[in-house]
Amino acid sequence: MTRQTYHIPKSKVSYQESIKRSRFIAHIAHTPDVSSARAIIAEIKDKYADAGHNCWAYIAGRPDDGQVLGFSDDGEPNGTAGKPMLNVLMGSGIGEITAVVTRYFGGIKLGTGGLVRAYGGTLNNALHELETGEKIPEVYVSGISDYSHQGIIEQILKNYNILDLNKDFTADIHWRLKMDRREAPLAISEITDKTSGGVNFEIDVG
Repeated sequence: MTRQTYHIPKSKVSYQESIKRSRFIAHIAHTPDVSSARAIIAEIKDKYADAGHNCWAYIAGRPDDGQVLGFSDDGEPNGTAGKPMLNVLMGSGIGEITAVVTRYFGGIKLGTGGLVRAYGGTLNNALHELETGEKIPEVYVSGISDYSHQGIIEQILKNYNILDLNKDFTADIHWRLKMDRREAPLAISEITDKTSGGVNFEIDVG
């Protein structure tokens, strides 16, 4: 069963630390889809093109959606960077998130266990700096009403979390709302009741 709400990054985070002379720089960003995740990865890799490695991991959607996960060791020994980073992200419960950890080699080899701890630990420390907010599940609601119901509908909608509202005034009023999906059934029910069924709203998840 998928969760309806989850937390997402509210802003970007940059964090760095030194481990046995190697410098690790972590970047975290909000990425709602795979294309935005890959754009952030490309941006960081270009910025730190002179680094030995730019390892990354992302969850480009809900934190419980296994279809939107990705990671890369970017030349580090297999399983020592990308996967530990992904494990940290999955353990955080945060969705729509991408992390890139850049490494500048300091001349001392860390070994496979040391690399796992370094990449996972750096990202975990960076997450402590991250501010998150709740992801609101959105839904579109559309409908048509006559002008006599406009005041009633607008008064009712003031009590709900409306993310966007568009109205077209023609012979009737055409409504197009974006709102919290959890509240939509109750809002529609209340409007239908207060207008004696005079408005027929429809829900569109797209």
